[in-house]
Parts: sequence; structure tokens; C-alpha cells
Amino acid sequence: MERKAVVESISRIHQLDTSVINKIAAGEVIERPASAVKELLDNSIDALATRIEVDIMNGGADLIRVVDNGEGIHPDDLLLAVASNATSKITTADDLFSVQTMGFRGEALASISEVSHFRIRTRTADQTQGLEFEVKTGIPGKPQPCGCPLGTSIEVRQLFANTPVRRKFLKTTKTEFGHISEQFTRAALAHPRLYMVLRHNNKVIFDLPPSDNLLDRLRLFYGSKLAEQLIWVDSEVDDIRIWGYVSHPSENKSTRKGQYLFLNGRWIQDRTLQHALTEAYRGLLMVGRQPISFLYLDMPASQVDVNVHPTKSEVRFRDGQHLYRQLLSTLRSQFLSMDLQSQMSLGKKADFDVTAPPPPLTPEQKQTQMELTSWAKEQLNQVHDNLSDIKISSAPRSISPTSDLAAPFTAADAIPLSHFQQNREQTPVESSEPADLVVPDIDRPADKFADVATSDLRPIQVLNCYIVVENKGALTIIDQHALHERIMYEYFRKRVLAQSVEAQKLLVPLTLEMSGKEAALLLDHAEMLNSFGLGIEEFGGNTLLITSYPVMLKKVNLEQLVRDIADNLDNAKQPSRRDLLDDLITMMSCKAAIKAGQRLTQEEIYSLLEQRHLIDDAHHCPHGRPSALVLSHAELDRQFGRMG
Repeated sequence: MERKAVVESISRIHQLDTSVINKIAAGEVIERPASAVKELLDNSIDALATRIEVDIMNGGADLIRVVDNGEGIHPDDLLLAVASNATSKITTADDLFSVQTMGFRGEALASISEVSHFRIRTRTADQTQGLEFEVKTGIPGKPQPCGCPLGTSIEVRQLFANTPVRRKFLKTTKTEFGHISEQFTRAALAHPRLYMVLRHNNKVIFDLPPSDNLLDRLRLFYGSKLAEQLIWVDSEVDDIRIWGYVSHPSENKSTRKGQYLFLNGRWIQDRTLQHALTEAYRGLLMVGRQPISFLYLDMPASQVDVNVHPTKSEVRFRDGQHLYRQLLSTLRSQFLSMDLQSQMSLGKKADFDVTAPPPPLTPEQKQTQMELTSWAKEQLNQVHDNLSDIKISSAPRSISPTSDLAAPFTAADAIPLSHFQQNREQTPVESSEPADLVVPDIDRPADKFADVATSDLRPIQVLNCYIVVENKGALTIIDQHALHERIMYEYFRKRVLAQSVEAQKLLVPLTLEMSGKEAALLLDHAEMLNSFGLGIEEFGGNTLLITSYPVMLKKVNLEQLVRDIADNLDNAKQPSRRDLLDDLITMMSCKAAIKAGQRLTQEEIYSLLEQRHLIDDAHHCPHGRPSALVLSHAELDRQFGRMG
């Protein structure tokens, strides 16, 4: 009876406490520190600031400070600034359909102050002194006079202080700051005329002077290489203007993370316009690759509804199909007027001027260079000593089924010396160019090799893509890339789990300019990537040093590989370590596998087929595509009318 009464009391409808309501609102608006930064930046932009400085401590968990030189908050409005659903940006419901400001709901400061130690200092132009106001986890203090410059300074300390579960779910400092850096980037790209500064743990990350040239700001974020490959587009139909930059087809990514779309100064996402962008590049990019874009839409506020998403990242257009056609037509017309083929060939040239003197090295770089040079000389001397003991064979190359690699490698191929010594008895050194096909050694029962050498196995390569095998009264058509990809997957997975992936150090580390979010993701997973043989270190700002790479990927474009890994990590939503490992193994296997259109020698074909019987699932590639199709004798007879 007692339990029944308790259940009834819980199930009754009751009014939620204001504090609970604010915490629920905070959960919708403030997902992580980056969400608070985004809301504060929006307020500063709406206040007509020309300079905004953002200071972050420990990924925003300890401190978020945003200082602007905007209009400030009137003394009489200071208490209302942190009240729920209080705003100066709209008055009636009709105003929602003509919003011209970044914020308009009046929830941001109320939500932030409910779950943090919040302090605001502000002064308007008509006041001789400013006001300071503190709110501790939803409990407001009393405004106090203070000295401060024109504008507003907001400090958010100990975010989620009274919601420890939310605070517990925050990611690492680097990951959280990566998200903050992305929000800062969006605001900086949307408003290049603003002077913007971002600091993390008292270290300046970005110091962006105002500029009327968008390309200058893009160059600061993404480097000169990408900036030089951007194509200007501009179209105006009626009251709608679409303008900005899209990338040359030679510059692309594996996901849509490099696509930025801004509506009247607001960063948004829209599937219809993303589809138009993809369609415009159809036939210019490989399947699965995505273009990079920085596109801006200027249109009357009455033609778009911005009140359809809690974080205002999605909108509803009055005529989305018109925008789709305008964007698609603009891009296609621009591409048709250009000689994209000749420009692509220019992209293959060196990224630097070989006649220009190199920049001076720092003491740390000099020390690293000396260590690497010493290491390289030692390795080359050892290789020279061991090569003198090996006979040069002019006979046709034979591929041993038990060798670790299907093709011999010379010292120039940068295979680690220990690997070379283990296999020198089985793989003679040749002066000719080694084959690209690499078939690793996978443990196999001795009796399985006999099945490969049966007399009915007569493989041939057709269309430089498929291998046709007659076997047991049927034709098996094998996709060479899919099969090799599965073999490499099994090999990589085994080596990664055993922590025995062979890595090759770079004599001169490769430097890569990344976005703040990409750099943070890669550094956050540096230990895991190192288990793949990929060495990544921080160099300063958003520049990374690539110090080593997996030996099995020696033919791969290392820069593109690292960028694809960053996209892969960014695209994963709260993945487990196991899922991340599997995704990276799959991606690296695809990079290392032979490609469709690659001609194979007869020895390479046999070597590839030998491994088919030795892996768990030779019938599918790691992505799930079939690696082979079987055409039976009976089916052939039926197709040729030989039945009956």
C-alpha cells in the first residue's frame, strides 16, 4: 500500500522548478564548452564589435573568456541579460521571420550562467563606469560598479560545475579545444572584417587582423597551398547572391568536413545545397571524395526561417529548389569556362620554390636534423655492408610463397634493415624497379598451399582490373583491389594487435598545416596512430610533424593519408577504441592495396591468389563489397543455348 502511494505521487503532473527548466535548456543549447563559445561570439557580433578576444583554459572546462569592444549592455538591462527568454533582438512572433541577428532566443546567457560560475563586466558609451555582475550556478549576485573599457567581457569558469555528470562526459582537453577552434574558425570566416584573437592556456593560437579580402583569412587558416587552388564564384539572381570560393578538383577530402556554408553571416548546414555542390563536381572527383568550399549566401531575412534548430545550425528556406538550381548552375558554368585539366597538371609541381633559400632552423630543429642524419648514415652503412654479401641475380624474379613480401625491395625503397635481413635469403635484390604489389606473409597450414597449385588454376588478368580463374568447372572473376585490400587488412590487423607494425622514420619530418580541430584530433589519438607506425608530433600552432610512416604504405601519398585519417576521426561519433582501430586499419588497407587499372605480372597474380585461401573472409573486402563472382559451367551453357 505504501509503495502504491509513492508511485501515485511520482506520476502526478507538476510544474518544474525554474532551475530545472534552465538546466534542461542548457542541455539543449550548451552541449560542450564550444557551444558556450559559439553563443558568446554571436552576442559579440550582434553588439557590433570590431575586435573580439577569446581566452580558453584547459579546453574550456576551467575558463572561457570572451572580450569585445561592442556597444555593451545598458545598466538597467544587466539583470535581464541572464534571465531566461529575455532578449533585445525580437519583440513579437512575426519578428522570427525577419531575424537579422545571430542570436534571438534569449537563452544563451541564462543557460550558461545556470551551469557555471559566470561573471560579466560591461560598459556602454554613455556611461562613465562599468558594472560587474556574477551568477554562481544559477544564483545571481548584485551588480557592482567597476572600471572597464567600452564593450563587454564575459567569464565562464568551471562549466557544468553543478552538473558533474555532464562535466564527466567532456572529452580530453585537446579534443574540446579542437571543437572550440572550429567554432572560432566559423565566426572568423563568416566575418573577416573583425579583428579576432584566440588563446589557449595563455598561448596565442590565432591573431587575425581585419581584412576586406576573404582569401587572406583563408590563407591564414588553411595555408597557401589550398588558397592557390581555390576558384572564385559569384552569382546574383533577384535578391539572392551566392559567392565565395570552391576548390579545384585536385583539392578534395574524404568527408564534407571541408565544406563551409554561411547565410547572412551565420554558419549553417543544408543538405539540399550540399547535394548541389556534390552534383556540380560529378565526373571531376573520384567516387567518395568531396570538394572543399567556402560559400556565402546573402538574401532577405524574410525568405528564410532560422528558428528550426536549438543551436541555429539548420534553417528552412522558402524556396530551397531555387537555391539548389542557382548554386548548381553557378558552379557548372564556372567549371565549363575553365581548363581544369591544365590546372590539375600544375598542381603536381613542387609546393615550394627550389631556388629560394631555406628558412633558418631553430635549435630544436638543428638537433633533430643532426640526430636524423646520424641515424640515416648508420643505416646506410649497414645496408651497404649487407648488400656486399648478396649476389645480384639477372634471372627472372621468382616469388616465394613463404616470403614476407611478394616483390624484392632495394635499399632505395626504405624498408627497415631488420626486415631486409630477414628476407634476403628468399628475395634476391634486383636493379629493376620493384613491383607495387605487396602480399604479406600470413600464417597458413602447410596443406593449404597444395590447393593453390592444382592444375585447373589458370589465372589471367583482364581489363587491368579483374583476374579470371578456371576452377572446378566454373569461372571465378576476382576484383584484384578488393582481394588485395582484404589481405592487407588481415595483415595490418594482426600486426597492430601484436604491436609489431614496422615503421620507417623520415630523414626530414613532413610538416602539415591543419585546421585547429584536425590538429587536435590527430594529437589526441597520436598514441594509437603510433601503433600503426604513423608518428605525429606537435610543431606549433596548427602545424604537425609527421616523423614516421608504416613500411607497408611506402607508396602512399603521406600528406593525403594523414588528412584522410583526420577526416575519419572527425566523422566518427563517439566511437570506441576498437571501432576506431578497425576503421583506420580498413582505410590503410585500402591505401596500400593495388588499384584497378594496375597491370600485374604472372608471378604477382599467382602470389595474390595464393593468399586468397589463407584469410578469414576472402569473399569480401573490408568494406563488405564482394571480391569475387563465380560463373558456373551450367550458366554459361544456358546463356549460349547449349541446354537440352
